[in-house]
Amino acid sequence: MKVKISSRKRNDLLKRRETKFTVGHEGTGTPSRIEIREQVAAMMKADVSCVYIGKMETKTGSAVAAGEANVYDSVEQARQTEPEHILLRNMPKEEGESEEG
Repeated sequence: MKVKISSRKRNDLLKRRETKFTVGHEGTGTPSRIEIREQVAAMMKADVSCVYIGKMETKTGSAVAAGEANVYDSVEQARQTEPEHILLRNMPKEEGESEEG
């Protein structure tokens, strides 16, 4: 899995960095949001708890996924700003739960 940040933009109003990325995953399925979240956090030198993957999509028949991530200045700011379903999608799933989205 190879993550590449294609654009970054600072949003001072929402106290976050908005990023667009691509993920190459030749020979394997699309990586989970959790895996990508950890990679983006490392690349942006941020705490993983402040990174939220909002959108991620793999084109049919392709080995490249494109997505968007928000890197917040604090966990509190993320919880105030991100919709509830995005917060839930970015948490590790508990045993017995199915992964959606």
